[in-house]
Amino acid sequence: MQETLKDAIHRQRLMLADLLSAPLAELAESCAAVWGDREQLDIVLGDGFRSVPHCLFLYTLDTNGIQISDNVSSSGLLPEHYGRDRSQRPYMRETVPSWGFLLSDAYLSLRANRPSLTALQVVRRDAEMLGFLGADFDLRDLPVTAERYEESSDWRQIKGDPAIRGTVFQQCRIDSLMDRNMEPAMAILEELLTERGMFQGVIHFSSSRATIWLMDDPYRYRILDPEGLSDPDVCMLYTRRPYPKDALIPQDRIGPILNGMRQLRVADETLYLRSASINIFNGMISLTFSCDGTHYMSWDDFLDKDMSFWVGSAA
Repeated sequence: MQETLKDAIHRQRLMLADLLSAPLAELAESCAAVWGDREQLDIVLGDGFRSVPHCLFLYTLDTNGIQISDNVSSSGLLPEHYGRDRSQRPYMRETVPSWGFLLSDAYLSLRANRPSLTALQVVRRDAEMLGFLGADFDLRDLPVTAERYEESSDWRQIKGDPAIRGTVFQQCRIDSLMDRNMEPAMAILEELLTERGMFQGVIHFSSSRATIWLMDDPYRYRILDPEGLSDPDVCMLYTRRPYPKDALIPQDRIGPILNGMRQLRVADETLYLRSASINIFNGMISLTFSCDGTHYMSWDDFLDKDMSFWVGSAA
């Protein structure tokens, strides 16, 4: 079963918690021995700062969320934070688990408006809860400890602009320049995808253009306007490349996919295809209709459906 985005985030958080919980628990024990003494707490936090990987600030709080030490950072003490009320900050409003360690949800820092995390470790002396040891982290400084997240190939439907959906039956499709030159446009895109190193493209049927990405220069997109989509000579601008072996869409399926998009463009005069995308490496396509709703699906899911699925048997 493919991992969801939520599952991947949870796995990343578990790995970060495992990295941070032990050094914070050890430092909390040292803080407990000098609890209530601002100067001694600053010394303990300064001595232990390097033991907490990737930390931006360390500080201690009483049970009401009032700071009872200075902020300790890699550059020294920040005394202006002493006495600060952190009780309403996002991390203080989460429930600390019974084992005494919390890795907060991400939030925007007040200091720099940056995505941040805070780890809280309960400080105890014997059975008495004294307060919290807090450690702030900038997300830029934290390692990505989980494996790379792979986008789901499950079919997803996303609703678009309610204003467009509400007036969809008051409109009808008007032929664009691309509609009037659909055969050469689809042939050119098929040639680019199968023979000329194009691996991703967005086809804007209503505005008669295509945005394409090429393996030879993947960080920059190119725009094919109506002139480029009607002139097969444009293919000569792009070096011929073997179809990649690791592409998830088979080379011989590119033509049928483009043909299916072409049919959806003209199958119904009210509910018609406005734009579509294709990526041969992740095997996904998207379809955005006149109601502004978008479907994301794998290429084989798309080819498994006939026109009656999309626009009803009347089509």
